[in-house]
Amino acid sequence: MSRTISYKGRLADGGQDTINLHTNDGKTGYKIVDFRIFQQKPGTLTQESTVQIFSVKQTTVSTTAVDVDFSDITLLAAAALADWSDRILSEDVVVFDNMIFNQDIYITHTETAGTAFCNYYIELEQMDLTEDQALVAIVKNLRNEQ
Repeated sequence: MSRTISYKGRLADGGQDTINLHTNDGKTGYKIVDFRIFQQKPGTLTQESTVQIFSVKQTTVSTTAVDVDFSDITLLAAAALADWSDRILSEDVVVFDNMIFNQDIYITHTETAGTAFCNYYIELEQMDLTEDQALVAIVKNLRNEQ
């Protein structure tokens, strides 16, 4: 059985949110099905935001430069947004992995044009995992934390 759950929030420049998903037995899995970001003040504020979702907590989050590394196995999703107040132009790019996970996820925000906040919205497909699937997901998570 699967169902869709959603989370939304707002991150400051250099901020990190935790979405608590872990369970005692690890038999509930999740997969990202939608991920969107939205400006703090559309059309009135120059903003260049990058929001990333990781399977492990990030020790630091930059407020001046961003490094998106698709070879990082802990990166689950990334979104970039550029909105310039002096132009009617807004660009955004969203990429997310098709990976199933059963632990907490961590969302970070880096703003390179100023200090604006950024809104995010995530939809996750929630599913029941077999004992074998749960064990594999837990082992992957433990390996990623090292």
